[in-house]
Amino acid sequence: MKKVVKVGSAMLLFGIAAMLLVGVNGHAYTDPSAMTYAIQAIAGIVIAGGAVISVAWRRAKKKAMEKLNIDENAGKEVEADIEDALEK
Repeated sequence: MKKVVKVGSAMLLFGIAAMLLVGVNGHAYTDPSAMTYAIQAIAGIVIAGGAVISVAWRRAKKKAMEKLNIDENAGKEVEADIEDALEK
């Protein structure tokens, strides 16, 4: 799993470097469809980054709660199953 993260990070850094180094001084007409593609790509990167951060946060929170012996379901109320209610 760690190798996958390292390869993904390297690809991300390479992609950002390529975007910054190529076409810095371009003075040409940009087709609107190309800009919508760029906006979609940026939005996809932001959404994927948010998903990664969310998963990492949940894992870290779960590990911290296990270390501190905190039960996250302690104050929650559990409803009976539908099958149990139908049998009565």
